[in-house]
Amino acid sequence: MLKVSVIIPIYKVENFMERCARSLFEQTLTEEVEFIFVDDASLDCSVSIIHQCLNDYPERKNQTKILVHSQNKGLPSARNTGLQAATGKYVFHCDSDDYLDSGALEQMYEVAEQNRADMVWCDWYLSFAHSERYMKQPKYDSPVEVLKGMLGGAMKYNVWNKLVSRRLYTDNLINFPDGHGMGEDMTMICLAACAKRVCYLPQAFYHYVRQNEHGFTQVRQQAGINHRHLEDLKWNIERTANFVTQKWGSQMEKELAFFKLEAKFPFLISEDTERYALWQSWFPEANPYILQNHYISFRSRMLQYWASKKQFWVVRLYNQILMKLVYGVLYK
Repeated sequence: MLKVSVIIPIYKVENFMERCARSLFEQTLTEEVEFIFVDDASLDCSVSIIHQCLNDYPERKNQTKILVHSQNKGLPSARNTGLQAATGKYVFHCDSDDYLDSGALEQMYEVAEQNRADMVWCDWYLSFAHSERYMKQPKYDSPVEVLKGMLGGAMKYNVWNKLVSRRLYTDNLINFPDGHGMGEDMTMICLAACAKRVCYLPQAFYHYVRQNEHGFTQVRQQAGINHRHLEDLKWNIERTANFVTQKWGSQMEKELAFFKLEAKFPFLISEDTERYALWQSWFPEANPYILQNHYISFRSRMLQYWASKKQFWVVRLYNQILMKLVYGVLYK
């Protein structure tokens, strides 16, 4: 069995593909690793760029698989295609417009083996055109803490800063939600709900790039919130909540309320009354838990509290003053 399978979905990333591919081929984990690129019917030159890069890394050719979808199926389907082809003990996801520091796979693998961990996570970089921000993640020692941290909003459930045992997927019949792209990363919560051992590596390796307007994530964000996106997001929230409840029963009732509140919180970062109405209609059963969620800031709790009291003039004033004036001055 190979040590690590790296799954890389591809869709309109030709301007970023070379940097991503080289960062993978230059990993210090040189043996017992495979790179599974999944072309989701991208019409650009991304796959050709991978082949060109492989000419500079001939030792990686036998470690590389390039799988092709005949039609565009979306990010969850691309990840699932990669999972079906994976043979490694652990799985790592890398989005094709992002990139990795060279020691990432080796160090995360060593930590996983030393601690017999089902899931290892690390810090990451939020990368812009001319700057980066170090994104610190919390340290937890048990799967229960990880699950509660993810549900409460203290720990990000991104797919790409985590090394996960492949058996965690296969033994628990976990895959990504085909056809429901918004919120597909909530799959990591399902994996955390099944983990027996976890470990945190306090170091950043992954560079999450916010420059590619054609990437999977950016396309969804730029398209704005539409009815299809809302349906997908709500479907994934309910799917995740049902999965956790099946595994943990009522033990996570409060944390699942936090999760639902966190999921609908973006509706309040707006002056749009239609979004306020969505906040009211989504998961009202979670509202009584608003003030109990100490995973998030006091400011966020109070914003949700006023929304639960239908005092949306306070929410609107918050957005006008803080978001437009203060943040506008800081980030213009």
